[in-house]
Amino acid sequence: MPTVGVQRDLLFQLLGKVYTDDEFAELCFDFGLELDEVTSEKLMISRERGDEKATEASDAVLYKIDVPANRYDLLCMEGLVRGLLIFMDKQKVPLYRAVRPQTGECQRLVIKPETSQVRPHAVAAVLRNITFTETSYNSFIDLQDKLHHNICRKRSLVAIGTHDLDTLEGPFSYEALPPGEIRFKPLGQTKEYTAVELMELYKTDSHLRHYLPIIRDQPVYPVIYDKNRVVLSMPPIINGEHSKITLATRNVFIECTATDLTKAKIVLDTLVTMFSQYCEEPFVVESAEVVLADGPTVTYPELKYRSETIASDEIGRKIGIEVTADELAKLLTKMCLAAEVIDEGQAISVEVPPTRSDIIHACDIIEDAAIAYGYNNVKKTVPQTLTIGEQFPLNKLTDLLRGGIAQAGFSEVLTFALCSRDEVATFLNRSIDDVPAVHIENPKTLEFQVARTTLLPGILKTISCNRNMPLPIKVFEISDVVFTDTSRDVGAKNERRLCAVNYNKTPGFEVIHGLLDRVMQLLEVAPSKDSKGYHLRAKDDPAFFPGRCSEVIAYGRSVGTLGVIHPSVLQRFDLPMPCAALEINLEAFL
Repeated sequence: MPTVGVQRDLLFQLLGKVYTDDEFAELCFDFGLELDEVTSEKLMISRERGDEKATEASDAVLYKIDVPANRYDLLCMEGLVRGLLIFMDKQKVPLYRAVRPQTGECQRLVIKPETSQVRPHAVAAVLRNITFTETSYNSFIDLQDKLHHNICRKRSLVAIGTHDLDTLEGPFSYEALPPGEIRFKPLGQTKEYTAVELMELYKTDSHLRHYLPIIRDQPVYPVIYDKNRVVLSMPPIINGEHSKITLATRNVFIECTATDLTKAKIVLDTLVTMFSQYCEEPFVVESAEVVLADGPTVTYPELKYRSETIASDEIGRKIGIEVTADELAKLLTKMCLAAEVIDEGQAISVEVPPTRSDIIHACDIIEDAAIAYGYNNVKKTVPQTLTIGEQFPLNKLTDLLRGGIAQAGFSEVLTFALCSRDEVATFLNRSIDDVPAVHIENPKTLEFQVARTTLLPGILKTISCNRNMPLPIKVFEISDVVFTDTSRDVGAKNERRLCAVNYNKTPGFEVIHGLLDRVMQLLEVAPSKDSKGYHLRAKDDPAFFPGRCSEVIAYGRSVGTLGVIHPSVLQRFDLPMPCAALEINLEAFL
């Protein structure tokens, strides 16, 4: 969960009330947040003394508040205060509007076709006649940083650029050029650099070096110019020094370049809705036109409102409360979701504002109603359905078997569910093409390339790592293996298996055979060649010694393999002593 740090005294001033730490923690809890920490920091405060201004250091109490990861509207002081005031019925839900300028044309951003090679999407907007204070300016920068680390996925999906519009002249063009052709003075620098030089300059920068790999190996780099070829930014790395915003900035041009257009729209809507309150006309944003590479022109920000209708009794039933439709509408309105009762109280119409991109389904609306009602206020009740809890039969069977096998003198091991291709194929004298293994598309290491199709390699590796222990080494494992299966929705299936190995100076086939007999005794399967019992039948398996391998037949079908492991298999697992092994499918006995 993201953590938002806010100055306590400023927060209380904006909320219009002074709280104790416990009172504010309770308010946060009621709103679905958590006051994580109360700390202090040194602040530099400017004070006027007559005709002079002096800067003093002062201790300030800082509240660190945990915010749900999908509530982008609460990642700054402005959104947090607005949400709490609406929750406490001290402020109405604002109406956010995007308007065209009264005089002149909209600012225009033209996307060139070559940007499709690196970051194909862009959106833009203008905050007109905005007034920044030192606090709101810092909050504006901080929100961008939090969005970059959250929904923007460290700028890989979206990169935000904010510019002083009065220092630029539109229309703007979003281009992609070879690194050597891009040259400008980056933010905070005193001279110009090419894009190649910037990559070298920032490779040791503690902040920016993390973003370099996003475009470093691309043949072209994205760059945004104004009409006079002044560089606004080279996303997602750095803005230009020429158009940096300051406390004196009155008009802000916002551009977001992206690989995900939906995320870019959410980011732009979040920025403009949070800080349009400082515009001359609060909550009104000036639209900008974006000319797409294939010709059409789109106007941003969208600031879309949508309406959702949900049955009032469904909300109460799923939360477990009994409240009227009017009360439910009030609860939802407290959560910034303007709601009204329709159909004579049978349903509630909910208006989802552009700040609530987290509202995807009716269940999200019900969750907000539950938060506003208060989870602690929901009475505990006994479920009306009659059910009896019971352990999953397969798990119950395997738990019982583990105890019985351990009592027979075998030690249980747990091995990795992933292994290398060689371990399920070559090491067992098989071809990987003949093994129905589920392959990992992008394995991190060579040891985790496929999901295991047999438990034997994991146990043999375990014995290899413990071969200096006193003999005999008798170990077993009961776990799942995975096979490809085109008849399943996910294309694969799990199978619960038992595998046991006896490692000694002699193979000990009789030891493993005795374990099989004990397992069958525990499963109440009698030795018999008919369809109601079990028996052994000769089998050729490349992983086992020729003539010393058999398959286990139970209930008239093959359920496993029993035999002495082939010397070449032992050699590949670096085992100098012989082994006998058993592996059976336990699901056949349910």
